[in-house]
Amino acid sequence: MGCAGSTPSKGDGNVKKIRKPKPWKHPQPITKSQLEQMREEFWDTAPHYGGSKEIWDALKAATKQDLTFAQAIVDSAGVIVQSADLTICYDERGAKYELPKYVLSEPTNLIREI
Repeated sequence: MGCAGSTPSKGDGNVKKIRKPKPWKHPQPITKSQLEQMREEFWDTAPHYGGSKEIWDALKAATKQDLTFAQAIVDSAGVIVQSADLTICYDERGAKYELPKYVLSEPTNLIREI
């Protein structure tokens, strides 16, 4: 019977369900390998923009998962999702984390390599 008497943890009710980003187009068509290089460069430099390395790591892990698992990752890390597509998030101390669309999804004009 413990559930009836339990109290919601902080942040419950404010939890924003994450969703896939809207389709987007890169200024120039790029290949999958170019996209992967852009992503790698972003994640290598992201912690230098401030915030916690643990939150950056959680966001990186979340971007590589399906929505249900990604939601569990951001919730357990204490990430406050400002934009449902994860482009803008905060940690519990108020540090801002901005993710470019290219780390969240593929552009509509991605060149498929053979």
